[in-house]
Amino acid sequence: MIEVENLHRHFGGFRAVDGASLTIGTGSITGLIGPNGAGKTTLFNVVAGRLPPTSGTVRMAGEDITGLPPHALFHKGLLRTFQIAHEFGSMTCVENLMMVPARQLGETLWNAWFRRGAVQTEEAALREKAMDVLRFLTIDHLADQKAGQISGGQKKLLELGRTMMVDAKIVFLDEVGAGVNRTLLNTIGDAIVRLNQERGYTFCVIEHDMDFIGRLCNPVICMAEGKVLAQGTADEVKNNERVIEAYLGTGLKNKIKEEAAHG
Repeated sequence: MIEVENLHRHFGGFRAVDGASLTIGTGSITGLIGPNGAGKTTLFNVVAGRLPPTSGTVRMAGEDITGLPPHALFHKGLLRTFQIAHEFGSMTCVENLMMVPARQLGETLWNAWFRRGAVQTEEAALREKAMDVLRFLTIDHLADQKAGQISGGQKKLLELGRTMMVDAKIVFLDEVGAGVNRTLLNTIGDAIVRLNQERGYTFCVIEHDMDFIGRLCNPVICMAEGKVLAQGTADEVKNNERVIEAYLGTGLKNKIKEEAAHG
């Protein structure tokens, strides 16, 4: 689905992404892990069109999409969510979902004045689809509640719901578990798995919760210092010496080994 080849993104002299290459297979739930400052979110931002790359190539299903803006990628089915949910706080949850599809009839003044019947028919269909999405995510009881008043975890579910309102092919989820309690995180995980298995969504997930990553993701890719450090199953990556060193540092890693050797 996605091929990233020798990608660089520099900020002055700082190389946030420094020659990263990776592949996200169609139909997979790929995990992206790494210590803070590894370049994960910057990589997401470049792939999703929010930042231009300094150099390198991004392909989607074989097509070069390097540097395309987010709205162009949206129409190709590439979407992303954010560490902090971006809801329209003064609108209800169902209205937030109804806003997503592009080129709605009611967006033009002519249609709003002279094609009111067609506009109302389309809005009714969008509302029903939005309600189906909320039911799928088990938050339909929040349909008429203002999105700014729901919990952080519920906002993450609502963001996931936005991807269901269009023909998403791949969704990049940035720290979906940040600030979310365990019960809601399990609900989010269940929704991701169902979307993957029942609707064919491809996902790439940045997350620090390794239990969550281990439950959902295969393969898991670890980044450090802007590069891809290791790739494999969750257990393989967790037990990789280079990954352990990237997270803990050489000194702490050796201390843990010494303590283990002495019981």
